[in-house]
Amino acid sequence: MANSETNLPNVDNAQFHMPDINKLVGTPLSHPPRILLLYGSLRARSFSRLVVEESARLLNAMGAEVKIFNPTGLPQPDSGEDTHPKVTELRELMMWSEGQVWCSPERHGAMTGIFKSQIDWVPLNMGGVRPTQGKTLAVMQVCGGSQSFNVVNQLRVLGRWMRMVTIPNQSSVAKAFLEFDDNDRMKPSPYYNRIVDVMEELMKFTLLLRHNKDYFVDRYSERVESAEQVSQRVNQRNL
Repeated sequence: MANSETNLPNVDNAQFHMPDINKLVGTPLSHPPRILLLYGSLRARSFSRLVVEESARLLNAMGAEVKIFNPTGLPQPDSGEDTHPKVTELRELMMWSEGQVWCSPERHGAMTGIFKSQIDWVPLNMGGVRPTQGKTLAVMQVCGGSQSFNVVNQLRVLGRWMRMVTIPNQSSVAKAFLEFDDNDRMKPSPYYNRIVDVMEELMKFTLLLRHNKDYFVDRYSERVESAEQVSQRVNQRNL
């Protein structure tokens, strides 16, 4: 008689896999972690860009290969073709990256339209591949006034929808206009130290997950769906 605690009549046993720690042991990738950084303002002195540039310096020092996407010239979603050079550049960088850093100013209590437009140009599926699934993500924001966490909370929701692994740590820089010197370098402060923390944690999670990404994002529901689709194709051929 089957144990009631393990009797699962609704489960497809062929597609039901017990998590196995031995499957997490893979060959570490030899190339540096690939990190893409996005910011959310087109101003000449954009503090979200300055934070991203400071983050890129830290990531370089930690051994990453970094690329920063400049949103200048990116059309609004649905206002142009997806063959636009800036759209193509963004999508290629999404596919290239293994981890990402998102930083947006807070405007009217939310992320900027400039930032959201970048994400809205990235489809959930590109040629059968989800361009962001399983990639690590660090979220940050800059504030014109007192410290707020509205944007980082929204970015976490957005990251989950993009099926990314968002790290626990985050950064919110209050009164960002006071945190940079005349050379646009960030001054020493607890805010700076927090950004170092966030980049360090992002690197650790990326190093841990990137060569096991396919295993971590493998889902029972998708295995079942795929099995049903295969069965349907086979049955159709036999009609």
